[in-house]
Amino acid sequence: MSGGWQRAIAELRAQGDAANAAAQRFDEIANGATREVRESAVAIQYVAEADYLRSAVTLLRAHLRGRRPPRRLPAARVWPCLRDVWKDQALNRLGGVWRAIPGRSSLERMRGAPAEPLLDAVIEQAEALQASLRGHRQRDRMYESFIPAPGASTVDELVGSAGRSAPTLPGFPDPGHPLNRAFPRGRATRVRPDRLDEFNRLASDRFAVHQRVAAFGDAVLALLVEHHADGVLPSAGRARGVGRWVTREQALVPHRPAWPARPNVFQIATLAGLGWLVLVCSALPLTFGKSAHLLASHGAMLLLGAGAIAVLGIGIVYRFGPKLIQAPGARAVVPGVVAAFFALLIGQWQGPVADHFFAGPYDRFEREYVDDCLAASPYRRDAVQARVEDRVLIVTPVGGGTTLRLGPAEDGGMHPLRPVDRATRVVLAQYGC
Repeated sequence: MSGGWQRAIAELRAQGDAANAAAQRFDEIANGATREVRESAVAIQYVAEADYLRSAVTLLRAHLRGRRPPRRLPAARVWPCLRDVWKDQALNRLGGVWRAIPGRSSLERMRGAPAEPLLDAVIEQAEALQASLRGHRQRDRMYESFIPAPGASTVDELVGSAGRSAPTLPGFPDPGHPLNRAFPRGRATRVRPDRLDEFNRLASDRFAVHQRVAAFGDAVLALLVEHHADGVLPSAGRARGVGRWVTREQALVPHRPAWPARPNVFQIATLAGLGWLVLVCSALPLTFGKSAHLLASHGAMLLLGAGAIAVLGIGIVYRFGPKLIQAPGARAVVPGVVAAFFALLIGQWQGPVADHFFAGPYDRFEREYVDDCLAASPYRRDAVQARVEDRVLIVTPVGGGTTLRLGPAEDGGMHPLRPVDRATRVVLAQYGC
């Protein structure tokens, strides 16, 4: 028995145990837990089933090709932040189960392998998963837009038992086509009367996917144990991925306060402070672009950056705003005061900071030379005349002396001024510059 296969089988068993534990956990809390906790438990179950299915397909492919198993089985990563968004993604996409179902090529590879009872069981479960995937894809095509019969009761209109099918869009004769459902020409939607039995079959196949995922994973596990573990099921390995969060739903996705229906004056003040901070931060690209003289050449990019900061700031306020303003009474205004303080600080200092980094040639000459080594020389601020020619700063002392030539002299540049001729280097060396 290969050590790599023993480890892989143990890890696959751990993922199967995690999927079963997640399903049992949801059954336990289905009636007594809050809606948020139930949704988190369902998300954990979906992702755990997808991990189990994906890992079973990976190991089965390695077994059929006669290769070594991967060092680590695939496991979905739980997002370290924005876990409520992660939960919504898992609920909307069934944790990724539909994408993990083995395709037709994998099914043909199974059928092409030497026949044996355990492999036949795997093929049977793979075909059942294909039927569930077909039900997921085709069920919505059983609907159609229809026109209720005149005088039909509300119940008949809701059920769709009285009325006629609405006309379809030109070129799309199938009433269940996505375009006909997206742009209906009728007044209501119903299951097509001639496809009701097929709709029920597809719906049953679709909702049976959870049991079929577990059955497929268990069949693959039994096959691998027989071929690579001498028929002895190894103990389960360490749970990875979402399996570590079973029974810890509240820690995985903490409760997020809702926005108040009628915020008080302190909460409004906090929101105003946060909005001010977002507005000031959005102006940063424009302020630095103006100092760097990039508004004319890169104005669209700077506006795009300012818009991105604004959207990001609004998203952060929307995500964390209810938590910041939930303090009772006047304490709710504290985050707003802090945000307003930083907004004032950033607004006052972003201009000088931008001018410091993107200074013009005259300001850069004073900062790099006049305020330092040339402070007591004939080249001090009140004893020279300066001009810029061909990106060279020409500094001429009023009382006579060597003319300094420094470059590159450009507005909005970040490069330090350096001597461009030998006479300038001699003078600067003389004053210890």
